[in-house]
Amino acid sequence: MAARFFRFTTRPISKMAAPKRICIIGSGNWGSVIAKIVGDNVAANPSKWVQDVQMYVYEEMIDGQKLTEIINTKHENVKYLPGHTLPKNIIANPDAKATAKDADILIFVVPHQFIHRICADLKGNLKPGALGVSLIKGVDFSDKGLRLITDVIRDNLKIECAVLMGANIASEVAKEQFCEATVGCKDPVMGQLLKEVMQTPYFRIVVVKDEATVEYCGALKNIVATGAGFVDGLGLGNNTKAAVIRLGLMEMVKFCQVENPETKIDTFMESCGVADLVTTCYSGRNRKVAEAFVTTGKTIEQLEVEMLNGQRLQGPPTAAEVNNMLKSKGMEDRFPMFTAIHKICLGEKPASAFIDCIRCHPEHM
Repeated sequence: MAARFFRFTTRPISKMAAPKRICIIGSGNWGSVIAKIVGDNVAANPSKWVQDVQMYVYEEMIDGQKLTEIINTKHENVKYLPGHTLPKNIIANPDAKATAKDADILIFVVPHQFIHRICADLKGNLKPGALGVSLIKGVDFSDKGLRLITDVIRDNLKIECAVLMGANIASEVAKEQFCEATVGCKDPVMGQLLKEVMQTPYFRIVVVKDEATVEYCGALKNIVATGAGFVDGLGLGNNTKAAVIRLGLMEMVKFCQVENPETKIDTFMESCGVADLVTTCYSGRNRKVAEAFVTTGKTIEQLEVEMLNGQRLQGPPTAAEVNNMLKSKGMEDRFPMFTAIHKICLGEKPASAFIDCIRCHPEHM
């Protein structure tokens, strides 16, 4: 792989000549929480950061008023993060290009299904030397095969891009309840910069160099959480769910080793790994919707509309994208849990078949 060079490495961070500008691409519940964190950090250090933080907001009408206007006047994202005040330096902007203009750091936090459209909007319109960090939990599958979202961003926008993942339930972080997150970044200077942007006393960040594994963990854990939701919907107990978590982690490790031979086992012990997996399997939208999928008989698409207030699921579409790769390589049998979850989501298998998958998993043979 060619060597990477960063504008930020030309001199120590503490001696930057001019304040740097940060923008946030996305404004769902997690995007709004990150905006809260970043806005407060920026306001606390005006010598280092430009004080206004532009946040791209997909425009919606809420009770006859534009969502961007509500955020900019009431300083609250009433749809996706109600009850929490955003810093006054967070500026909602319905134009992605205008949001990203002149930004030195772009924080991407949109559903992974929308990343190609966002990249198309931003392509050719970014500041030279800009850096990205993805908080997007998903993968992309195309005729080029399976790709990480950071690679989609790098390829389309020609910028370097790190990743942040972790056991971070948005509503809890918004309440400033302590949690951890993992930044995957091969460049130590860039990693430290991103840590300064986003770390707070209640949001602890650890930087590791194993970028790809950090990102795969954030995507794959949502597949396993969907399986955990099936277990809840079937009325099975915590022992069964523990088995799903263990076997799911085994498939996550195996998948990462197949796709990224440089995977470090230690990375799975960080917040992006086992911590995020456990948290997501006991809470979060993928588990919740998967449980309702079993108990109501409705489709995933119907439940997404009914239960998520405009948010999007990541587990089922990620399972589909992973399955496309596995099928193309004749590897479905090596990942029986991932494969079964995908087929249950499609309705090709009943949810009751999931217990057979667990019972007959190769790890039990």
